[in-house]
Amino acid sequence: MTEQATITTTVNLLQDNIQVSAYLAEPEESGSYPGVVVLQEIFGINTHIREVTERIAKLGYVAIAPALFQRIAPGFETGYTPEDIETGRSYAMQTQASELLSDIQLAIDYLKNLPQVKKDGFGCIGFCFGGHVAYLAATLSDIKATASFYGAGITTRTPGGGAPTVTRTKEIPGTLYAFFGKEDTSIPAEQVDEIAAELEKYKIPHRVFRYDGAEHGFFCDHRASYNPKAAADAWEQVKQLFSQLN
Repeated sequence: MTEQATITTTVNLLQDNIQVSAYLAEPEESGSYPGVVVLQEIFGINTHIREVTERIAKLGYVAIAPALFQRIAPGFETGYTPEDIETGRSYAMQTQASELLSDIQLAIDYLKNLPQVKKDGFGCIGFCFGGHVAYLAATLSDIKATASFYGAGITTRTPGGGAPTVTRTKEIPGTLYAFFGKEDTSIPAEQVDEIAAELEKYKIPHRVFRYDGAEHGFFCDHRASYNPKAAADAWEQVKQLFSQLN
């Protein structure tokens, strides 16, 4: 597949009194493209998330990454030191599922208003904190294909409190691919089994990928846990998943 030239910009999504910043990447060539929402790790819309957004746009999608911490820490982005992790986790713990879903829907609605974006089904991809949020976002009626990467806590909690996110599996209208590393100490194998069982129970079209030797964050080439082999395979699976949007 030939990669497309892209253009990028930062946009502001407005809803009531809320303004959410988002990173937008789209093919330079005019045409009609599916939309994809990219959901950040606890580190904000940093270099890695911008690069993923651009990689998706190069494949022929209009990709948008809303700042999920906008209500708590506008403009936040950081690296991967222990201090950065502590700060990012503290922000993640302050988020609410209802607000996250509202902001994701806001991003989808923004895409719908772009003339070059197809209106009949969107993709979603998220990593780490965003992998958990992607599982939530998969319940939105507009989302037809979701890639959830190493989302911790899906079986044990939901942002802001309430029943664990996995209990909403039956609400998923589209296809979900979930990606985990077998050496990820933050997501026990039993939790991955539970997610797979719920997806099977409710007959959600899905695939669950478990990579040997891969740790948490294996897809991010800015982190020490980067696993090139697992990341390359996962990217091929993501491309296959999102191809159903075309």
